[in-house]
Amino acid sequence: MAGIDANREFIPLKIAVLTVSDTRKLADDKSGATLLDRIEKAGHTVADRAIVTDDIEAIRSQVKAWIADSTIDVIITTGGTGFTGRDVTPEAIEPLFEKRMEGFSTMFLLVSQAKIGTSAIQTRATAGVAGATYIFCLPGSPGACKDAWDDILAHQLDYRYRPCNFVEIMPRLDETLRRPNS
Repeated sequence: MAGIDANREFIPLKIAVLTVSDTRKLADDKSGATLLDRIEKAGHTVADRAIVTDDIEAIRSQVKAWIADSTIDVIITTGGTGFTGRDVTPEAIEPLFEKRMEGFSTMFLLVSQAKIGTSAIQTRATAGVAGATYIFCLPGSPGACKDAWDDILAHQLDYRYRPCNFVEIMPRLDETLRRPNS
């Protein structure tokens, strides 16, 4: 049965949050704030936070810097996953993936469909692994960030979640075992 195993100890992760927007600043970044609140309430640490414009090179540069930082376990982006001309987050980040996480996109679509109906088809949420770092690209609305965290990420980023979770396989994400065994 899926759920929290009280016999396992919680392992806090270091999570970086990137908001992709041409118009948002820290003061009015509701999606980033939603993620920060949930990350901290779950017991994880916000390792860094940034806002970049909807520009492939700006997005990729920030994400590559965080991938190279061995202290960052997870990167969550918000924004730039729609269909407009300026929505380029998947194009910026997917080429960095060593492994793509098809199941996340499907799971996010199912969660979204239950909440917003057929409008869920407009997302290009994506996820993958690069440099032993999990990367999740979410839409730019606070509701989408809430749904992704509450219904997917809160569970998979919790070592206590059974029958399996992302945390327990972190030491095996790359051949060099950059991370110490938990």
